[in-house]
Amino acid sequence: MFSSLRALVALSSVLVAVVNAQQIGTNSAEVNPPLLWEECTLPGLCHKVNGSITFDANWRWTHNVGGYTNCRNGNAWDPTICPDPLTCAENCAVEGVDYASSGVVTSGNAVTLTLNTVTNSGPRIYLLAPNQETYQMFKLNQQEFSFDVDLSQVACGMNAALYFSEMDAHGGNAPSNKAGAKFGTGYCDAQCPSGDNFFNGTANMANNGICCNEMDIWEANRVSNAFTTHGCQSNGPYTCSGAGCQGQCDGNGCGFNAFHQGHTQFYGPGLTVDTKKKFTVVTQFLTDNSRASGHLSEIRRLYVQNGRVHQTPATNVTGMPPLNSVSTQFCDAQRKVMGASNLFDETGGLKPLSTAFDSGMVLVFSLWDDPSGGMTWLDGPGAGSCPGGLDTSGGPAVNVTFSNIKFGNIGSTFQSFL
Repeated sequence: MFSSLRALVALSSVLVAVVNAQQIGTNSAEVNPPLLWEECTLPGLCHKVNGSITFDANWRWTHNVGGYTNCRNGNAWDPTICPDPLTCAENCAVEGVDYASSGVVTSGNAVTLTLNTVTNSGPRIYLLAPNQETYQMFKLNQQEFSFDVDLSQVACGMNAALYFSEMDAHGGNAPSNKAGAKFGTGYCDAQCPSGDNFFNGTANMANNGICCNEMDIWEANRVSNAFTTHGCQSNGPYTCSGAGCQGQCDGNGCGFNAFHQGHTQFYGPGLTVDTKKKFTVVTQFLTDNSRASGHLSEIRRLYVQNGRVHQTPATNVTGMPPLNSVSTQFCDAQRKVMGASNLFDETGGLKPLSTAFDSGMVLVFSLWDDPSGGMTWLDGPGAGSCPGGLDTSGGPAVNVTFSNIKFGNIGSTFQSFL
């Protein structure tokens, strides 16, 4: 996920203590906002699940246990609190979050994330299981995931993202990590970010990368969107160091962006999928034997708006076969014709994600921007109609609302009425 490092860098400029932590602080209680979602077997046959959300631990105030001294200021660990990785984890406590003032509000089955375009800080949150002690784990093979989204405010240079990460269900909970998933610990992704300062209960004083498989279901603004695979050479989460992180995961990924694939009038304000209005995004994870026991072979995308189902248009690029989903055939053709990275094949193609989907993935939401150069890989020339740079004409506060999250059998999470 491109947001992982950039969002952390942006946040570090505005928060006093931007570090992960392991013990539980006593100054601010953690009250995880509720978020309803549904598990479905057939269209219209779904049951509600009482989930909730939690802020990433890197967004929280972290200090010495029983005191108010930051465990880390900038790049420097306080040596009196953190003389070594394990002692640091035992000595540092993480506090609860005021979600509303931090840019996250839930209401029933909807969650709204707000981005401050002045400070360039936006939230990253995770879905918790009903017990609020573990992350909700989604096993995606031969399953379907859908949600509604309103991103009419999310302009060029911004990314309203929803994706799956191969995080540990307990957030790396350990004797030295009592905070665990409830407090948003244990983040990892296929960019192998080194911004997380604790890993499995010890401080990341060596600034190692933390890698794991990642499936970007939705990276989008109102101009462009993409869904992208990011496999790794090993099951995660695991650490790597310096140059040893290179090639561990397919960081660029194999993605499908309709604009990039030759369809400039399919997605956007007033277009076939009209981003001025709310719509439903459906992603299907198909296996080679049409069973959950099979191997991931294809990732298909549908859009539903005003009761009409819109199939992703097939590739319209010279030399590319007319494909409208992500598969090994699509990814290999894209690399050969459009010059994409070969890391898709070098990291195992769809196999790493298939394995991760069997084990279960954590649902992540984030909203971030890139003021330095815009989100050109997502919406710039060739990928979208944005000229490059960040569009802040909407004002200092921008929000996205995700709602009506559903998960279940293929074809069970949406209905067509036209």
